[in-house]
Order: sequence, then C-alpha cells, then structure tokens
Amino acid sequence: MNQIWLEVSIDTRSAALEALAAYLTACGIVGLVLEDENDLAQFEDENRSVWSEVDESVRDALRGVSRVKFYLPDGEDGRARLAEITAGLEGFRARTEADAGTLAVHVASLQEEDWAHNWQQYYQPFPVGERLYVVPEWLRDAPVPEGRTALYLNPGLIFGTGSHSTTQLCLEGLEACVRPGDRVLDLGCGSGILSIAALRLGAATAVGCDIDPKAARVAAENAAYNGIGEEFRVYTGDIVNDAELRERLAGRYEIVLANIIADVIIPLAPVVPAFLAPGGRFLCSGIIEHRAGDVADALRAAGWTILEERRREGWVSLLAGMAGELG
Repeated sequence: MNQIWLEVSIDTRSAALEALAAYLTACGIVGLVLEDENDLAQFEDENRSVWSEVDESVRDALRGVSRVKFYLPDGEDGRARLAEITAGLEGFRARTEADAGTLAVHVASLQEEDWAHNWQQYYQPFPVGERLYVVPEWLRDAPVPEGRTALYLNPGLIFGTGSHSTTQLCLEGLEACVRPGDRVLDLGCGSGILSIAALRLGAATAVGCDIDPKAARVAAENAAYNGIGEEFRVYTGDIVNDAELRERLAGRYEIVLANIIADVIIPLAPVVPAFLAPGGRFLCSGIIEHRAGDVADALRAAGWTILEERRREGWVSLLAGMAGELG
C-alpha cells in the first residue's frame, strides 16, 4: 500500500529563507526545497522572451513570496510534528531580524508516487567543489563536465541530495582530505551520498550507518547506480547507544563522517576515536552556525584538535584530528 504524505509549504520572504530552513532543520525536518523569489526575478530578467508566454496566474503566485517545502508522513506522528512546527513559527519570527513575511502554512495530501514526481522536478545536475558533479539518476544521460566525477543519486524518501549547504560543505571537505585506499565510516549515511563520493574519489571501502531502516536500501541502490558493490556496506542502528552495533562496525578508518546535527555530533565526539586509524580525520557537518562553538568545545573535550572550519549560508562543517596523532 502506498504511503500518504503531507506536502507542507511555508510562505516567507527571501531575506528570511535561510533562517526558516535552519529553524526547520533544528526541528528535525530534512529534505527541504527552497523557492526564492529572487530566483524568479533573475529568471524573468534572463528569459523575458519566453517568460512573457507563461500564464499570468502562475507569475502572480510566485512573485513576492519565497517558500520552504518539505514532506511528512500523513498520520498521527506526522500531523503532531506539523502542529509543533506551526506553533513555533511566531517564536521564530520574534527571533529573526529579517522580514519573515506571512509564514502562512499550506498543506496538501499526496500519494507516494505523487510525492516522488513533485520532488524530482526540483532536482537537477550541479557541481560541488572542484571535482564532483551530482546527477539525478533519472537524468543520467546528462553530460558530465570534463574533469568532474559524477555521483548518480535517487535519494527517494531519504535525506541527502547534495543540494543542501551542509552536504556540500561535507563533500568539499571530503574531496580535500580523502586519499586512495582510505577506509571510510559514514555515520548517519542517509542516501549514501558521502560514502559513494568517497569511493568515487578513490577510497577503498566505506561503511555506512543510519537509524532510519530505509537508508540501507536507498544507499545500496544509489551505490549500484555508481557501479559500487561489496566495497560499501550499510548498517541500521544507533552507534552511540548500541554496543553491539559498535562491535559490528569495529575497525580503523582513515575518515569518519557525520553530516547530522549538533546534538548528535556532540555525543559522538568521545565515541569516534575508537574507530579512527592513526592520523585519521573526523569530518562533521550539519551544524547550525550558532551551535558551532558547542560542537568545537565537545570535540576538544574529547581530545580532538580542530584542523579546518568551513561556513556557508548559516551552516558549519569541522574537520578534526586526534591531538598527538597529527602529522
């Protein structure tokens, strides 16, 4: 039986778009679609000859409003989550200096196949960093720019398209530090994009772990799209609280990845060293800017040294190594 989904759209203004996305991410919402009114204005300027033929009602509906869209399961839990998010919007407005607009919430119910179709229209090929090029699997015939490595993905209902700033920060950091033959551990692997990128960039093996049981299937499918097989394995569970899972993942990895949120990275800080090879690196992202100090403090308290920090659009990634093991 197909899952029923709620398509939720929140109206705002361009100046508050990233702040609203940060609020929703802090609420645990992932897979956001951002529609910026400024993008529409730019499109009109660059395509006046064709834009003049677009129905006026469509133009009016899009002009003057930015939106964030996301999807929740249509059930008791999903509607309770929606109620919590809606109740917190006025508090968000009070904390945000920018004009947040109406913050009107629109909800539509969709079958799973409708959700997939609606979502795919927003996902087009795009470059990341110096070497990577993310391509939707259904557009795999699209040309790949010379000198770039393609990552073919169909994230489905799992977070990790590569379009969000947190994932791009992590991909750029990974591109800079991965070396041929590296072993990679990806905590909170989602769609598998980071593990697949590591393997495509020369890593020998990758192991993923996610609390969402759907991640294993989606990540395996995405690996297959990229010609990756036994060199990539995915486990389901909570590495912080599951000692048996930690034993199954036991190994020495040159790179450990965690593109999650600050409140998950902080308890991981003392856990990850047990999985690190000598001289290895811990690359973490998904950190809202105002929590970067908390994460950095937790890493240092666990014996890490911060080697690199990257920032983009209110998000932060940190690259760390164990003190005393840095070459």
